[in-house]
Amino acid sequence: MAVIENDSATESANQTGIAVGTRTAYRTCPLCEATCGLEITLKSDGAGGETVQRIRGDMNDVFSKGFICPKGSTLKHLHEDPDRLRTPLIKRDGAHVEATWEEAWAAIDAGLAGVIERHGRAALAMYGGNAGAHSLSSMMYLRSLLVSLGTKNRYSASTVDQMPRHVAAGHIFGTPVTVPVPDLDRTDHLLILGANPYASNGSMCTAPDFPGRIERIRERGGKVVVVDPRRSRTAEEADEWIAVRPGSDALLLAAMCNVLVDEDLVEVGVHVGEYLNGLDEFAAAIAPFAPESVTDATGVAADTIRVMARELAAAPTATVYGRIGTTTTEFGSTATWLIDALNILTGNLDRPGGAMFAMPVAGGATTRGKSGSGRGFAVGRGHTRVSGRPEVMGEYPVGALAEEITTPGDGQLRALVTVGGNPLRSNPNSELLAEAFADLEFMVSVDLYLNETTQFADVILPAPSQLQRSHYDLLLMQFGVRNVANYSERVLPLDGQPDEWEVLSKLAMVAQGMGVDGDPAVADDMTIDAMVRGAVANEHSALHGSDADDILAELNASGRVGPERMLDFMLRSGPFGDGFGSDPDGTSLDDLLQHPHGRDFGALEPRLPEILRTPSGKIELAPPVFVDDLERLADAAPGLAERGLVLVGRRHLRSNNSWMHNINVLVKGKPRCTLHVHPDDAASLGLSDGSAASITSRVGSVTAPVEVTDSITPGVVSLPHGWGHNAPGAQMRVAAEHAGVNSNVLTDHEAMDPLSGTAVLNGIPVEVAAAS
Repeated sequence: MAVIENDSATESANQTGIAVGTRTAYRTCPLCEATCGLEITLKSDGAGGETVQRIRGDMNDVFSKGFICPKGSTLKHLHEDPDRLRTPLIKRDGAHVEATWEEAWAAIDAGLAGVIERHGRAALAMYGGNAGAHSLSSMMYLRSLLVSLGTKNRYSASTVDQMPRHVAAGHIFGTPVTVPVPDLDRTDHLLILGANPYASNGSMCTAPDFPGRIERIRERGGKVVVVDPRRSRTAEEADEWIAVRPGSDALLLAAMCNVLVDEDLVEVGVHVGEYLNGLDEFAAAIAPFAPESVTDATGVAADTIRVMARELAAAPTATVYGRIGTTTTEFGSTATWLIDALNILTGNLDRPGGAMFAMPVAGGATTRGKSGSGRGFAVGRGHTRVSGRPEVMGEYPVGALAEEITTPGDGQLRALVTVGGNPLRSNPNSELLAEAFADLEFMVSVDLYLNETTQFADVILPAPSQLQRSHYDLLLMQFGVRNVANYSERVLPLDGQPDEWEVLSKLAMVAQGMGVDGDPAVADDMTIDAMVRGAVANEHSALHGSDADDILAELNASGRVGPERMLDFMLRSGPFGDGFGSDPDGTSLDDLLQHPHGRDFGALEPRLPEILRTPSGKIELAPPVFVDDLERLADAAPGLAERGLVLVGRRHLRSNNSWMHNINVLVKGKPRCTLHVHPDDAASLGLSDGSAASITSRVGSVTAPVEVTDSITPGVVSLPHGWGHNAPGAQMRVAAEHAGVNSNVLTDHEAMDPLSGTAVLNGIPVEVAAAS
């Protein structure tokens, strides 16, 4: 996994008797969804330790091939950040002070036990941030923590992000992770809606060097079309930019589907047609959405809509890709369904160059079971206590969290556990949520920083830095544009700190009432035992009928514990695994350790029908939940057309939500937390470049510097999210120097996509005026 290299400086140092050497480590960057390979050069400090000298892209990485963005090179800065927590903090007399791990566990035990004794476990809740998707330990152990808390009150960043994508996939294909991804490397026509991969590096589509892949589409004679209210960097690099009114994407997509049906351009192909239900029902439901009927609401001419649909149908291969600009709207789930419908109607689902399904090397919901073996996707197995918001994928909308804390009655939330999230900067109506957090009786956080959210915690448990953790992208490779596996050992030692899995496992044991003396290793042994025996007992598992004791003995013989032991089991029992001896050429954790640049198992291949987990074993093109929602969509069109000024968000390549803002090399330079305003709007509002503007929504108001630009359409203004680092209780000094304003002061906690519970973060009605 690592190579020791001697250079002239080392040789000179060795001549003086000082043991100084360099080491090169390879690992996957865990900071976004691109999963780029890194080459990290470390140098001995002569005292038994090492320091990072250089981080650059790994030219030999099988997936990223040397690509790296500005964030990846800052893992050294993140590790060495003096504000990063190394020891637990306990709040005493209103201030956070350093504590031992023993003191922290005792405080958590007393705090949770007290709340449970007074109010029961229904008063507990957990919030998981999106950092968990980039952590092997979190992916393995968060569920155990939730089960140990004994509560149904689970919240996460999913309902301010991608939940509509899961809802659509669940209803259409049978599981919420059966997500088609654009086959970027083979497509001839790429239609992007509400995504800016030149800034985000891609999302729900794992593709290192997403920009380069876009450029290669054009180089081979293909076409790239971007639909966005902003002329983003991605739009600038596209063949065509189509400006759309925020929140109207579903209407645009419905009209495109209407054109395909009306002009007899539907050609699903034999491969898909054999496994397709609901085509006639879909065609009838989409009939009212002629292009002329949506032009006023979308701002897109009817002729343009027709050309978009015809070009999509005529391209040799084509794929439609939508992201957060389409999901964080009041019709996010329906818009996502219509994206899938376009790929199906044009014959581009599950074929090279179209929208395809990954085959995750470590397995998952799409590799277990068989076609037609699913129970079907459903929501609403529970509802929030106050507003009756339905459960989706086992969690409730974050927009409902504040009222669940502040509203008295049975089940009122009194204690909260947060893991790797900053909801007071990422969730709607942040000021209301801050008031709610202040009302909690007890709170514990697992986090790298004392930030705007964790300032409310009674105990903060630090996680190791990214360089101190092993890594495997368990979740993200379920959405990869190639079937790839890459495992990374930890680069730097833990320095006496518990590993993240040990923190989460012990927190689960304490939450379960097992006291402070529980050994995480015991819980770990129980978890792997249950995992293996469950697979052996599953009639649809490749290991069905195997001897569980033999498998456990083989796993334990390696000496591995924690997530590595679990990962080894998942790899070996996965679709490319060695099957514990049944396929000598298959992969395992040992195999990946011998391939430090990763293993490439090939381009995506068609997976129908085996990937389908609907009860029918078919693609359900017209789920009633979406067909019924079209009436709400049609009714909303006049209001969308008549809206005044609306706010949208935006991303920057050097930013990653809120927590990368404490790295000086990423935030230095021209301020980026500005309000983008079109010149026409600036003139009518009396605003000038660099002046201050007040932005007011139904729930809040902020003041931000103005940046006048024609890259945004008239009637739309834009603020980036994740800023507002001026909380007096936080300790992120660099971020405080570049505080910016918190755009989520303006987002309305009551505005949601009803099908997924996802907050409306784009298309927020606002009033803008020159600040007094």
